[in-house]
Amino acid sequence: MDGIKYAVFTDKSIRLLGNNQYTSNVESGSTRTEIKHWVELFFGVKVIAMNSHRLPGKSRRMGPLMGHTMHYRRMIITLKPGYSIPPLRKKRT
Repeated sequence: MDGIKYAVFTDKSIRLLGNNQYTSNVESGSTRTEIKHWVELFFGVKVIAMNSHRLPGKSRRMGPLMGHTMHYRRMIITLKPGYSIPPLRKKRT
């Protein structure tokens, strides 16, 4: 499944790991139910809540032209107590 792109490791996401919440960037066209079913099947965990927000693309200058990167979606997945998933791969550079 190409729904989940990569895990997000920021100060906030590391703090949320203590509450059994995992943060990752997903494809902007994916729905919440698709991501939930994929996480439950692939990792064998029980998801109790999901929060998402859409992050805007950033402006980029290419010579005299202004362009922008694509927007993306970030999901915060809360698991049932007693379940955990290994950290997802970091973004490739």
